[in-house]
Amino acid sequence: MPHKFYHGCTGKVWNVTKRAIGVDVNKQVGNRIIMKRIHVRVEHVLPSRCTEEFRERKKKNDQLKAEANARFHGLRGCTGDHHAYFLFVNDLKGGY
Repeated sequence: MPHKFYHGCTGKVWNVTKRAIGVDVNKQVGNRIIMKRIHVRVEHVLPSRCTEEFRERKKKNDQLKAEANARFHGLRGCTGDHHAYFLFVNDLKGGY
């Protein structure tokens, strides 16, 4: 079991062994913060939920974008109903 100081800390996994996980954890010592590498048993580690809301919002936004693209596919794209024509400059008044 990790020391009481590390309970509830968030860290990054840097090593995985058969029974333990190596985790980088920040520890405040005096007026500085030191990155500590500790090994913790698997049963004492939980996945972080800090990005859960972000992932849900991203999925929702991707779905809204897909719906918008299906509805308004290519606002600036050619619709095919424009016809070409010739403009004769000599026919204009003023003789340009």
